Amino acid sequence: MNVKPNTQNAKAVDDKRSHHVRPQEMPWETMRFPGCKTKTLLFDPKSGLATVLIEMEPGATLPDHEHVLIEQTYVLEGSLVDKEGPDAGIEVGAGEFVWRPAGSRHTAWSPKGGMFIAMFQIPNKFFDVDGKVVDASGKEWDPAWAHLLPA
Repeated sequence: MNVKPNTQNAKAVDDKRSHHVRPQEMPWETMRFPGCKTKTLLFDPKSGLATVLIEMEPGATLPDHEHVLIEQTYVLEGSLVDKEGPDAGIEVGAGEFVWRPAGSRHTAWSPKGGMFIAMFQIPNKFFDVDGKVVDASGKEWDPAWAHLLPA
């Protein structure tokens, strides 16, 4: 999974105040992947850290992508299936949690639709059919995010 974080009002997480987020009052943002929407609950522009509420319509797919660092997903409703990749066929249902190690790569599919809370340490790499490696918003990954990885 991956997201196009809403960076419009992003603040660094080193601000010591609590940040109360009301997802029910936030609009859904359409991703570039058909049937996928997000609400960014937390985004730190300094590190790329993000926590995102994701909704996928039945049959929606997040295409071939790599989790650059650990990714965590808790399924609130529906299910999420590894459509392609080393864990093809694994289905994570409502009330279940999955985490994926750095370097894992797959295609995620929601056959029944679903809603998920996903936590990313840095945006994932998506592998477009034209050979480009981009983030979920379509920006080239290396210029946008590589500087955030430890040397």
